[in-house]
Amino acid sequence: MDTVTTPQDFKADAAPLGAPANDDFTPMPSETPLAMPVQSFRRYDTGKRRRWAAPKLAYTPWPSRLLVFGGGLLMTIYGAMEMYAVVNVGAITPLKWALLVLFVANFSWIAIAFTSGVLGFFWLLFKAAPPPGLPKKLKAKTAVAMPIYNEAPSRVFGAVQAMIEDVETTGLADHFDWFFLSDTTNPDVWIAEERAFLAMRERLGAKVRIFYRHRPKNTSRKAGNIGDFVSRWGGAYAHMVVLDADSLMTGHSIVSLAAAMEADPDAGIIQTLPLIINRNTMFARVQQFAARIYGPIIASGLAVWSGRDGNYWGHNAIIRTAAFAAHCGLPDLRGRPPFGGHVLSHDFVEAALIRRAGYAVYMLPVLGGSFEESPPSLIDLATRDRRWCQGNLQHSRILPAAGLKLASRQHFATGIMGYLASPLWMAQLLVGIVLVLQSTYIRPEYFTDEFRLFPAWPRFDSERALALFGITMAVLLAPKLFGLIIALVQAETRRACGGAVRLVASTLLEVLMSALLAPIMMVIQTGSVMQIIFGRDTGWNPQRRDDGSIPLRDIVRRHRSHVALGLVTLVAGLLISPSLVAWMSPTIAGLLLSIALSWASGQLWIGLSLKRAGLLLTPEETTPPPIAQRANALASQLAAEGGDESDGIRAIHEDANLRLRHDLFLPPAPPRRRGHIEPERAIALAKLNDAETVEDAIDWLKPKERMVVLHDRALVDMIARLPAKPDPSQTKPAAA
Repeated sequence: MDTVTTPQDFKADAAPLGAPANDDFTPMPSETPLAMPVQSFRRYDTGKRRRWAAPKLAYTPWPSRLLVFGGGLLMTIYGAMEMYAVVNVGAITPLKWALLVLFVANFSWIAIAFTSGVLGFFWLLFKAAPPPGLPKKLKAKTAVAMPIYNEAPSRVFGAVQAMIEDVETTGLADHFDWFFLSDTTNPDVWIAEERAFLAMRERLGAKVRIFYRHRPKNTSRKAGNIGDFVSRWGGAYAHMVVLDADSLMTGHSIVSLAAAMEADPDAGIIQTLPLIINRNTMFARVQQFAARIYGPIIASGLAVWSGRDGNYWGHNAIIRTAAFAAHCGLPDLRGRPPFGGHVLSHDFVEAALIRRAGYAVYMLPVLGGSFEESPPSLIDLATRDRRWCQGNLQHSRILPAAGLKLASRQHFATGIMGYLASPLWMAQLLVGIVLVLQSTYIRPEYFTDEFRLFPAWPRFDSERALALFGITMAVLLAPKLFGLIIALVQAETRRACGGAVRLVASTLLEVLMSALLAPIMMVIQTGSVMQIIFGRDTGWNPQRRDDGSIPLRDIVRRHRSHVALGLVTLVAGLLISPSLVAWMSPTIAGLLLSIALSWASGQLWIGLSLKRAGLLLTPEETTPPPIAQRANALASQLAAEGGDESDGIRAIHEDANLRLRHDLFLPPAPPRRRGHIEPERAIALAKLNDAETVEDAIDWLKPKERMVVLHDRALVDMIARLPAKPDPSQTKPAAA
């Protein structure tokens, strides 16, 4: 293709204003490429699947799977028979059949969760081994990758520095290189990241190998970010630990993962169980408590029945780099979003593909030292959940992919059902209401054309229905009870949660809050599923991670439809039957109180009041891990310096050294194609030509234009040459 060189191209290669002639600064090491071919979901030759290199480590936990899935099947059959007996009083109408089918679908879902919880409970109680000790040596080199996307730099860089310092205490720091992989699209945050990185290098010194790379376009989002790193630099590293922007891992955890990977030549991905920390709002503390008390039960059950056919959650895990490159290149799905395009929930898919290739994927649920954070409010959770919903429903197109292990398909099915459960529960409620309405107001056809000795009364076996409802609630709540028992049995955990009485009270409070929030999330998730089915794509906005409230008007706007639905349900229930209102009272109460609950969920003072009362305490909150304390202190210190809030254009203009480093961060400028004009660049160039001061440029440049300017050496040079607007207070009046 013809190219043309312009004066701007020469100018773009020039050194920034005031830059020294030579500089050995290298933001990234030399590239060591790995081929990352795009995989096929349609074809796979199972004959080419690698064989176990260490057959003694390979196993399939058939007894555990028989317990979980066989037990779940038996429970579902029992539930189906009981529900059939409930509706099999008189004629079974199509609506009754619909109720039966919906019940079976929903009950099967909670039955498998129950049997998996039973497995996790007994495994933790009798078979769980203590965490491994610190390894004395490592052989290979591991990259620790922190993908970031429009996050507060103080938080991210503070956390990574704390991890680096903790790994150094193990004496094995030489085996780890640290990478900030930025996909940030906010120009001010991007420059703040560069400043934070440069400051971090100065603080830690040259002995610590930390690097930074910013992609001009966040193609394929996080999966593309990691894929870009692996394909360009992955050849230098046997393994990589993948983090998330809110991740925190102790040195012991990181080093232990590397040692586990070296000890198992067949391991492709080893996942940890991240615990939630640093949460203070009411809603986040409920999540934090639930994850700490019930999470190990769920994760242990999953880890035991999955065995070496496990799953990957996208962060706080270690991956064999060459295997990932060879087998985890993700294709775009045919068609348009939400079901086509980039694979959103890439982690499940990567686990399935690397397992398909013959590598093991498994979890270490009791390793410890792995942490994350959670959304601070109900609305924040719903925003994140909408994106996860689309990603999981997208898996319906990958579920039948060729060559996948049955357990991998089960992981996909579980993720899909996690969101389909909400519309199924809602449909079951609606069918139940219609049936009650029919039996109350619609005159039955007592004697049909078919001869009957007795009239066909539309009725249910109410006593059996009540008993079945009790069984369903028991099955649903049992994993929470298992988690409470484990916490009570473990003396250290019990004391750290405030003692037995406070632990039980906290569990009851969490159950109450979950019961009230469940119908709200049911309606929200049902809406998300319907939007996705009808073709509405979600965005990829950065997650709000800080504690804080949401304006009341936004809460009212988000939940007013939920309150209206609750009112309609209440009035309809009262008109139909007071007993129906009593049966649906948790659902009705949650919807009616949705605005108040959502407002309360994000309130810091409510969460802190519960903390002072000794409720919803977790061991990590009572005795914060030293690494969390260090990370929080560093984040506060960096935030106080004001880098997070600074204007990127002004920072580049005022700091010649930053300008030089920024120039070195940028990749080589590609030659401009003849006749190709970028609108944003043309507009930005015109505005800079018109600008008389840097303040003009700051005021006039829009975010997309700022990104274009900061990616273009010639335009950065124009920014540098603009004078600053004189300060009126420093200007002396002219002599009379």
